[in-house]
Amino acid sequence: MKADLSGAGRLGVDRGRTEYTRRRWLRVLLYIMLAVIAIPFLFPTWWMITSSFKTVNQIFAFPPSLFPTSPSMDAYVKAFTFQPFAQQYFNSMYIAIVVTVVTMLVSSLAGYAFARIRFPGQNVLFLVVLIGLLIPSEVTIVPLFQVFNSLGLINTHWPLLLVTSFGAPSVLATFIMRQFFIALPTELEEAGRLDGLGRPGIWWRVAMPLARSALAAVAIFTFLNAWNLYLEPTVYLSTPELFTLPEALTHYVDPYSGPMWNVQLAAATMTAVPVLIVFVIAQRQFVEGLAQTGLKG
Repeated sequence: MKADLSGAGRLGVDRGRTEYTRRRWLRVLLYIMLAVIAIPFLFPTWWMITSSFKTVNQIFAFPPSLFPTSPSMDAYVKAFTFQPFAQQYFNSMYIAIVVTVVTMLVSSLAGYAFARIRFPGQNVLFLVVLIGLLIPSEVTIVPLFQVFNSLGLINTHWPLLLVTSFGAPSVLATFIMRQFFIALPTELEEAGRLDGLGRPGIWWRVAMPLARSALAAVAIFTFLNAWNLYLEPTVYLSTPELFTLPEALTHYVDPYSGPMWNVQLAAATMTAVPVLIVFVIAQRQFVEGLAQTGLKG
């Protein structure tokens, strides 16, 4: 009897080891497949970064090389000397930060109002707000230009701050915040009222601390949208000192209007890499924020 039990035990251990080995190899195979699939997405970024250290002849050499044979920082130096790149970098940074903060504030207020405050025509008004997502920015750029031109705000950053803060990204942010606040238990608001809080106090002290994941998602995609803005700066700005980075990248040309490829790639690397680092660090909060707002799957 003892021999039978020991034999069954060894059989169970062997099966467990076999199952563990099978799962381990399946995991390794999954990682290999994911690495292969990631190559088409990572290769352009790798080519941009490595080519920024090459000369123009090395960039177009055949066969192409994945690594610079003689790395040089000359393109990075020219990126700052050919244009006021540091000032343009600051322009993009502060515009993206201001737009992100304003969008988070407006969308959280509007989303909380649509989710928690009942008033006549609430659903109709929310539908009208969502229609803003269906209107392309190209449709409104001409009338907006005329409005800002009449106010004397052309060739300033005000159009970029106002249009981006209250445009389609703000509408999407409002929708995300509304979906999050709808899912909050009503008992939390009732507890806040018992503590003597009004609507503003409940929004600030109860709802906002719980909405960190949703706010993180809103902050990430709003910042990226403002950072990559191209059409509006091209229309509203004409002075190089006021340019943002996407517009500045198109002005790295030689006296014959030919593109300065290595300088453009160096400037693009300095533009893209910091944003990629921020997204990689904060991607978990971004996914959790979307999951908790009902947009998952």
